[in-house]
Amino acid sequence: MEREIYRLWQPVKFSNTWKNCDTSIVEDIAPSWFKRRKLLTENSTEYGAFLEQLKREHAIETGVIERLYSLETGITETFIKEGFVKSYLSYGDTNIPEKELFNHLNDHLDAVNFIFDVVKENRPLTVGFIKELHHLVTRHQKHAEGRDQFGNRLKIELLKGTYKVRENNPTSVDGKVIMYCPPEHVAAEMDNLVNIFNQQFKKGVHCLILSSWFHHAFTTIHPFQDGNGRVARLLASLIFIRSGYFPFTVLRQEAKVKYIEALEKADEGQPELLVQYFGEVQKRNIQKALNIKEITASSLEEVQKILSKKLDNLEIPTIDQEKLDKNRLEVFDFSLKVLTNLKENLELNLNGGAKISIQKVGFENTKQQNKFYNQIVNYAKLNNYYFNRVLPKAWICYEIKLSKGRTYKMILHLHHYGYDNITLALGVFLIYKDENSNFETTLPYEIEPHVLSIENQVKLKEKNIEKYLKSSMTKVLAQIVNEIG
Repeated sequence: MEREIYRLWQPVKFSNTWKNCDTSIVEDIAPSWFKRRKLLTENSTEYGAFLEQLKREHAIETGVIERLYSLETGITETFIKEGFVKSYLSYGDTNIPEKELFNHLNDHLDAVNFIFDVVKENRPLTVGFIKELHHLVTRHQKHAEGRDQFGNRLKIELLKGTYKVRENNPTSVDGKVIMYCPPEHVAAEMDNLVNIFNQQFKKGVHCLILSSWFHHAFTTIHPFQDGNGRVARLLASLIFIRSGYFPFTVLRQEAKVKYIEALEKADEGQPELLVQYFGEVQKRNIQKALNIKEITASSLEEVQKILSKKLDNLEIPTIDQEKLDKNRLEVFDFSLKVLTNLKENLELNLNGGAKISIQKVGFENTKQQNKFYNQIVNYAKLNNYYFNRVLPKAWICYEIKLSKGRTYKMILHLHHYGYDNITLALGVFLIYKDENSNFETTLPYEIEPHVLSIENQVKLKEKNIEKYLKSSMTKVLAQIVNEIG
């Protein structure tokens, strides 16, 4: 039976479909990160350690998703935290010989470090650099998989830092043969890819779009016999790092359910899902970075010096306080508006089957804003972030009273996230109360926070705030439905 052939590659171009993709997932939080980044770069040893861990995470995960090796979760976490130390490895932690594993890991880590060096040296993106990167990441890999003219699998010598000389033709799950760019067109297509990228970079196209576009275009060309996925993610990382963001790392648990699915949608001319996923990866790392301490207590003299400097500058605002207060209030007012609209809609659909009400306490109400203090402390711990308790807080209680004295309260809590004063978190948790016995408990129902910067216009963030609140309400109502049977 003749197999179906699918030519994935099309001549590279940068279309408006890519240019018009939504970048708000990172823009909502980026101002907070760039302000914090300056302080961390100047003072924080913890930030340096965080970057090294991100590099090691990338090095490990890129090999796992390419099935070069497997690595158990426990040793993965140890390697990320402590480094690639052979004595940490136990029997059964991996499926390949120890020497081969460490060759791969160190090659990948060297490649990530190379990316950071290139950014520091402000080297331009060229095809020569891409070939150099491929040679580095495949340094200890001897062979690549290929097929003969009859479709039989065979091992072929891997050309390092050199474009492929035969077709890349993997077979999909449904038996379709995927054909990338033919070898004879690779050189011209790679020149075209790099030229288009440099043009769009000069025009100021957002790095989130450029990174995801470049990654996708590169994978459709598949210029090397093997190692294309590894190089694609490194080049995507380069584009992000150049703009002050983080390496692009696909975690193994996301490879099929998010990464591959998004790439396939982009193959069909729908890149929005891929841009969104790349944004999720950046936002995840930004949120971690916002919780890094500016200084650790390494020495009394160092701490005293920085404390003295901060006290001297305490009266000098780093941002217009009136603007900060105004933006914070706008987030609260818009959230209240969304929840009020949801209340009216739900009342219509329930036809009087439940009594719904909304209570609110704004940032100015210093007496009642701490009502849910213990719950939000636990919520922050659950979601691994620092709840800035000294800054203003606010909350909105969306109460649903059912028959027989059963009441559910969805609490939207607004509070400051991390160690600065311009990052706000919207957190949602659910409280159940039995009016008959006066029993009340916070249900262990996990809804991650929505984190945003309030340094710039709130209007630009309203779409994602509304999306978060609707998603949270959907989950809460689903929980209530499940509990009442």
